[in-house]
Amino acid sequence: MHTVQISLWVIGLLVALALLFDFMNGFHDAANSIATVVSTGVLKPHHAVAMAAMCNVIAIFIFHLKVAATVGTGTVDVNIVDHYVVFGALVGAIVWNVITWLYGIPSSSSHALIGGLVGAAVAKSGTGALVGNGLIKTVAFILISPLLGFILGSIMMVIVGWTFFRTPPSRVDRWFRRLQLVSASLYSLGHGGNDAQKTIGIIWMLLIASGHVAAGGAEPPMWVIVCCYVAIGMGTLFGGWRIVRTMGQKITKLKPVGGFCAETGGAITLFIASAMGVPVSTTHTITGAIVGVGSAQKMSAVRWGVAGNIVWAWVLTIPASAFMAAIAWWVGKHIL
Repeated sequence: MHTVQISLWVIGLLVALALLFDFMNGFHDAANSIATVVSTGVLKPHHAVAMAAMCNVIAIFIFHLKVAATVGTGTVDVNIVDHYVVFGALVGAIVWNVITWLYGIPSSSSHALIGGLVGAAVAKSGTGALVGNGLIKTVAFILISPLLGFILGSIMMVIVGWTFFRTPPSRVDRWFRRLQLVSASLYSLGHGGNDAQKTIGIIWMLLIASGHVAAGGAEPPMWVIVCCYVAIGMGTLFGGWRIVRTMGQKITKLKPVGGFCAETGGAITLFIASAMGVPVSTTHTITGAIVGVGSAQKMSAVRWGVAGNIVWAWVLTIPASAFMAAIAWWVGKHIL
């Protein structure tokens, strides 16, 4: 493994940029874990974000760093990584996040970062710099995670429907308003556990490239792990309200029972992906679960036009952020 000479101020700048991306990830994706609990009226928005932010940070004690390892060493060849590649990847991802946030489109911060890494790496060294296994796994889960969310959300909805068939709707509503607090917390744990690790992975990659961390090191430094979990929690705390409305009400109208089924199905998907070390999109996952819950009631309950627009954002995210990252890499070569 080669190391490159990178001045400390550049490393500090890139770590700050990575934590800004992490904060924006929480800000951008806050809606994923709280939209259903807010739109069903179970919690007021500021209470919901506080709960979600706390669960984001608590995830530090639950998940292994498998996703960080995939991003840090399993996406692009670590031998070509330098500060320009990291700069390009982060700027490309941040720019795409800002654009989608401004238009209220629930795109994926995770795939923006992966796209950014791909774009910057290809701009520097061509397609030979890409690690096939990690990328294939990540791209496959663009389809698998919403599909799994859809299947689990709809199955949960059918099971609950059969189980509480004879129970008065008011009592079901009362029970599931409480249960939704559990499901929203689980989803927020999954969100923190999967998404904070993506930023840990990219800082880890930078520290390996600069020689500050050994290439074969078992884990990144503890300060990196803590900073990334706190940054995503703070981002969630400040929440992205534009996207809450799209996720909570525009796709399908949700009641507490539907919110519980969507969040539980989504949380199970995130826990499985994190255990496998796959960086997935929490946005894709919860959207798939919400659509699954809506379609389990009746197909017309889902506003397929809105869901279709969201899918277009998914398709465009990796190529769009890759293109922006390639430009940012070129700019970085001239200013860093």
